[in-house]
Amino acid sequence: MMDYSIRQTCLVDSKKIFPLWLGRIRTCLLGIPLLIVSCGTAPQFGLHGQEPSSAIQESVHPQAYYYFLQGSLAELNNDGAKALEAYQAGLTFDPDSIFLKFRIAKLHFALAQMPAAVEMAKQIPIEQIANRAMFLDVAKIFSGTGERDRALQVLVEGERQFPSEQRLYISHGLLLLTEKDYEQAEMVFRDLLKHVPGSADAHYYLGIIALEKNLNLEAVEHFEQAIAQNASFGRAYDKLVVLSEEAGESERAIDLIETFLKDVNPHHREFRLRLIRLYVAQKRAEQALGHLDYLLEQNPGDLHAQVRKAQIYGEQGNFSAAIEELNAVLRDRPNELRVRDFLGLLYEEMKDYERAIEAYQTNVQIDPTFFDSILHLGFVSYRLKQNEEALSYLDQAVKLNPKRPEPYLLLGLTYFQMKEYQQAKARLEDGIHQDPSNAELHFNLGTAYDKLDLFDEVVREMEQTLELDPEHADALNYLGYSYADRGINVEEAVSLTQQAVTLKPHNGYYVDSLAWALYKVGRIEEALEMMQRAVALVSDDPVIYEHLGEIFLLREEHEKARDAWIHSLQLDSTNEALKQRFRDTGFGEPVPTLSQQSTYTP
Repeated sequence: MMDYSIRQTCLVDSKKIFPLWLGRIRTCLLGIPLLIVSCGTAPQFGLHGQEPSSAIQESVHPQAYYYFLQGSLAELNNDGAKALEAYQAGLTFDPDSIFLKFRIAKLHFALAQMPAAVEMAKQIPIEQIANRAMFLDVAKIFSGTGERDRALQVLVEGERQFPSEQRLYISHGLLLLTEKDYEQAEMVFRDLLKHVPGSADAHYYLGIIALEKNLNLEAVEHFEQAIAQNASFGRAYDKLVVLSEEAGESERAIDLIETFLKDVNPHHREFRLRLIRLYVAQKRAEQALGHLDYLLEQNPGDLHAQVRKAQIYGEQGNFSAAIEELNAVLRDRPNELRVRDFLGLLYEEMKDYERAIEAYQTNVQIDPTFFDSILHLGFVSYRLKQNEEALSYLDQAVKLNPKRPEPYLLLGLTYFQMKEYQQAKARLEDGIHQDPSNAELHFNLGTAYDKLDLFDEVVREMEQTLELDPEHADALNYLGYSYADRGINVEEAVSLTQQAVTLKPHNGYYVDSLAWALYKVGRIEEALEMMQRAVALVSDDPVIYEHLGEIFLLREEHEKARDAWIHSLQLDSTNEALKQRFRDTGFGEPVPTLSQQSTYTP
């Protein structure tokens, strides 16, 4: 290659061959970007994204330079094929031109022609590259074509020539991070800090490496340093917020986001939404609503913010405000089916079933395949004991989405309500066939087997439920009570019902089951204490009073036993078995009328 002075002479002497008008446009073409191809670009494999190289080393040969200009014009017109053809023609006149080889390699890479890109890049002598941007782009080509070692060689040479160029270190470090070579990556970023002590990026990536090593405190220090060097470093804020939440430090997470929104970017939507979520989790509804109002001031049509406001109002029990918010959305967007479905759920919470049904039916009229509203119509019909309507809607839901467990569960419950236990069993089994890992389906199938007097199957399904969900309180209670009531596996019954009570200590039915299991194993004093607690929690359940009477009877407290049974019969006068037990015990003829109150006080 010629030196610079000779090269200039060649260019001057070639004016007759190389028209002056091309020389005049030379400067406007020198910095053109690489062709952006709409059909897709090559993957970057972790290399730091950079602007296309601005390095221009025009070919010495005038014909080569002419083709360089032709290629540049083709790139401006997004004609990659023509640009390649021109650059390759130029290379025939100047086969040693690093820049032409570089442009060809980049075009092949942008066009996802990887073998050609890497073949041309290999023809560029790394030691002859004298431009920092070219180092980055050549490394990107090698990395993107799987030539990791060559990419690293290019970046190391670039760092040697340009020791204060952060982008080289960042690309180098990120390439190592993608290979999970954390030790080497850490060395690169620490080397960057030596040459650029104020590098926020270096601290940020050292923080990422610390996280990979589970050194969270060290990571926090680096992220804080990154923010100290660059107060608007959003990614560092993001990591600190995540770490604060993971550590249970919600207040710190809130302070970080509030600071970012106040001092850096008040329009950062994702951060504001996270802040809203944190406030909701802390039950600080007013602060959450305030930030939602800010979003709506910026964009009155922000659907997410409008619906989130309605959700918060609903969680507060302010259903009228929630409904007003949703109706405002639907006035402008009547085809927002999920919004109307949510509106129906709010009406259900208010027990305004007529309006709930109207909302769901409107959705189905707009879209007969809208699964959620059809499912909810089935559920409302079930709650209203409109069993035939419920079955019709739920069968539609199954046809629309046979993989979803909810329709099968509701079909089972509807048949339970109709006392058609074989049908309930069949539909629940259908659901399990579709979703065998659904604990609720197994639990309800177990209760169906109980109604069909298939106790072995009851045990099997309850055990399956607990295998899927060891903290399924209903299954723990159901199996424990079933054992206790039959007088089998009574020690296990105590253990199971105790676990249920531990999970839900204020559930009076669970407490009754535990008391009954304790009674069955002969722990009478504990049983009495638990049963009295159950009465205090549930004062209107006849079974609890029946159990209480049995405990008093065993303690020979006959008057209390009689009063407890009378109270039970006042609550359920159809219990013929208890009436007979009352007589057999010698208490006389039971008269369970509400006018004859028992003397037992819960």
